[in-house]
Amino acid sequence: MSQPATTDAVTRTEIRPRYEGSNICTWIGFKHVNYMVEEAVYDHFRQQGHPAGELYERFGLGTDITRIDTKILTAFHIDDLATATVRPTGVTERGAGFTVELTVERDGETVRAVVSKVAVQLRLDPRGHAVEPAPAALAPFVVDRLGATAGAKATAAAVEPVTVDADGDPLAALTAGSNSFGWAWRMPYFYCHFTERVQMSGYLRQMEEVVDLFLEDRGVSIKTLLDEQDWIPVVPHSVIEILDEARMEETLYTVYTVENVFKRFTYTARMDCYVLRDGELVKTATGKITHGWAVIENRRDWTLVDFDDRLLNGINGKAGRISGRGSA
Repeated sequence: MSQPATTDAVTRTEIRPRYEGSNICTWIGFKHVNYMVEEAVYDHFRQQGHPAGELYERFGLGTDITRIDTKILTAFHIDDLATATVRPTGVTERGAGFTVELTVERDGETVRAVVSKVAVQLRLDPRGHAVEPAPAALAPFVVDRLGATAGAKATAAAVEPVTVDADGDPLAALTAGSNSFGWAWRMPYFYCHFTERVQMSGYLRQMEEVVDLFLEDRGVSIKTLLDEQDWIPVVPHSVIEILDEARMEETLYTVYTVENVFKRFTYTARMDCYVLRDGELVKTATGKITHGWAVIENRRDWTLVDFDDRLLNGINGKAGRISGRGSA
């Protein structure tokens, strides 16, 4: 093990987006942009002498991103090479804080493409054999449970359990009287890491899919607008925070609620995720996403457009139906 990580160290690394994230033309979706941010943070720990594998195998510490707040300023394409700069911002009640900036070359100039704020907790896993004590430099953000050290002012209202009658429908209770869409799905092992806990990338998948299901439910599916109008959704901002732990094979109840439509140009929605324990719905994560729409001009370029009546009515429509569908 090399020298302990310092709180003021800045690291840089080069990252390419994964091919999987190039879904429409050559643009990279918000989930895979966040994956690039994640990889930059994990590489920061690696460069500081604390690779995730060794932290777990030697000290029993799972390296978990528990909050990711990402603004996308410039679209990434599949062959882009990004330079990621990671700057520690100190330790708070949420864990170790970082800012991540991704830049990319455009026409011979360096362009800032992404700015993200990230929090990391090191989750102590009691499973298995005894482990060594954590290095002193890492001790301030070692936790026994993800989200357990989140500040009371930030999350107290958000984590208040919702009681459900024995014969009640959790999603019906969560979506009643709101412009919401509900989705229930059993958490598979491949959304988890360090043996059993749903990881941040699992919640990013949830956010991506619940948007897709919501739009289909409202009659304005991504394929419908793509086929009929050459329109695609774009995401300038997303944020997710883990509030508590969700475990492998638990049913996650995900609720997507429209909060605001801004001048037919963008809309914001909140994602809340729950698990049912002892008759109470416990919130395990919350997040927000901002969506706009763009018209495809050619295989490389697009331009933002105003919402037409069909899209606007769909977003502002009646409470959505309940779904139990999911995918990998």
